[in-house]
Amino acid sequence: MHRVEHVMGFPVSLRVDDEGDFEPAGDRVFAWLREVDARFSPFKPDSEVSRLGRGELAESDVSDDLRLVLDLCEHYRTATGGAFDVRLPGRGLDPCAVVKGWSVQRAAELLASAGARRFVLNAGGDVAAAGGPWRVGVRHPEHADKLCTVLSLTDGAVATSARYERGDHIIDGRTGRPATGLLSLTVVAESLTEADSVATAAFAMGVEGVDWAASLPGVEVFAVDAERKVLRTSGFPTAEAESRS
Repeated sequence: MHRVEHVMGFPVSLRVDDEGDFEPAGDRVFAWLREVDARFSPFKPDSEVSRLGRGELAESDVSDDLRLVLDLCEHYRTATGGAFDVRLPGRGLDPCAVVKGWSVQRAAELLASAGARRFVLNAGGDVAAAGGPWRVGVRHPEHADKLCTVLSLTDGAVATSARYERGDHIIDGRTGRPATGLLSLTVVAESLTEADSVATAAFAMGVEGVDWAASLPGVEVFAVDAERKVLRTSGFPTAEAESRS
């Protein structure tokens, strides 16, 4: 099965290579992502996030899902010394950096619970996969038609934060200014919840975020700094390295 739909502001592609009918599971995946968009988008005025941000909803009254997301946001704010912050002055509450990975990871878990064993779910370049190896290309931070690396992903997730899609949109909460120390940062982790959150949080920290992310258990990192120097952990699963082993 192969399906592509535009959800949450970006294309989401789903491929399942198992035998059997996984269309119903695919329906549940995309219905869940549309539900998340409606409930958690800061760009929809009637969403739970927007109502909380405007003070129309008390934090004690939020849904269990939003409470989990807010707890994750606070965890990464504390872990980065405030560099990662979803409550920036002038921007309001915007937990998208956590919501995306968390929601797509849960979608992957829906597939697994339906019996899918070999699948890849790609949400705007962030990937949750199982039953690989799958080859995942990481876009070059300055040339849209080129890749800066290709990795091999068997069971796990990969996420990239970069300046190429939306410019200097990631803010260092410690300074209130755009984070400009890196051009891109890619994180491989067991879950997309972690990979996506860590990628954004580390990018907000600048170059020091590479070492911070690399220090986390089970996390591998590939980054390109503002001087165009490649920084990579030894365990980053490049497809080229696998082919030589």
